[in-house]
Amino acid sequence: MSSPTYVRSDRAPAAIGPYSQAVAAGGFLFTAGQIAIDPATGVIEGGDVSAQTERVLANLQAILESAGVGWDAVVKTTVFLVDMADFPKMNEVYARVLGQARPARSTVQVAALPRGALVEIEAVAKLPS
Repeated sequence: MSSPTYVRSDRAPAAIGPYSQAVAAGGFLFTAGQIAIDPATGVIEGGDVSAQTERVLANLQAILESAGVGWDAVVKTTVFLVDMADFPKMNEVYARVLGQARPARSTVQVAALPRGALVEIEAVAKLPS
């Protein structure tokens, strides 16, 4: 079995702790959870959960593309929301951005997220053989 490979994109925010943006292992890509940090400024984007979800998914897409895959390769996502009442707005953006991709998904409400974020999303994707 080969060692894990660390995947990084300059179009997504750098890790803000002792972790990687993503790790490729066993034929899969495992991303770290992404919040609405603008990679150019390092500042969390304001606005409602819709605007934050747009940025989160853009960050995830940049990481996926760095690994050579797109949304169609994603097999599982986990969405963390501070307020489950924000689910419809997050879901509308999620459905539009992912298009025809339909990965398995879990959505959970959490007490808080880093930097006061309203949403965080992580993904698992199948890498090409």
